[in-house]
Amino acid sequence: MKIHSNNVLERLNGEIKRRAAVVGIFPNEAAIRRLAGALLLERNDEYAMQKRYMSLESLAAMSEDPPIRLPVAPALA
Repeated sequence: MKIHSNNVLERLNGEIKRRAAVVGIFPNEAAIRRLAGALLLERNDEYAMQKRYMSLESLAAMSEDPPIRLPVAPALA
């Protein structure tokens, strides 16, 4: 019996397989986990930016509090 998954999972698994094939061989199990973890973080960031219903600017416009500005860090020389 084969368990079918939805398209999102199939695309994610396919991308992990594709990137693993590019690397070819992994020195240990931790390296595989890092590859999969990095891909999951990348997808999460993409999803968070695409699925945002309201931009940060529009949310700030509705707020009564003034926006917080962080100081610019000095350049390292």
